[in-house]
Amino acid sequence: MNNKSFISELSQRLGYTQDDTQKIIHTVIDSMNDGFQRGDSVSVPKFGTFEVKKRLERIVVNPGTKQRMLVPPKLVLGFKPIAAIKEKLKNGGEG
Repeated sequence: MNNKSFISELSQRLGYTQDDTQKIIHTVIDSMNDGFQRGDSVSVPKFGTFEVKKRLERIVVNPGTKQRMLVPPKLVLGFKPIAAIKEKLKNGGEG
């Protein structure tokens, strides 16, 4: 599902115009991004939790040259779906 079809379907379900629906989505995403910038986790009811995790620095080896390189630490965004979504995907989308 691309952005246009997502906005279209959501606007029909909510009874809002596509412009209003897009503004709502942008506001929600901006709010989530603000939380991520602070290092906060963001829980979405009936969906899951997004959390900022810190990857530690590590040493990697280039297999061709055998050269060792240090990869610096970085922040990554993780997602943990609720159990019901995991179970549904495990069963091939049925259930």
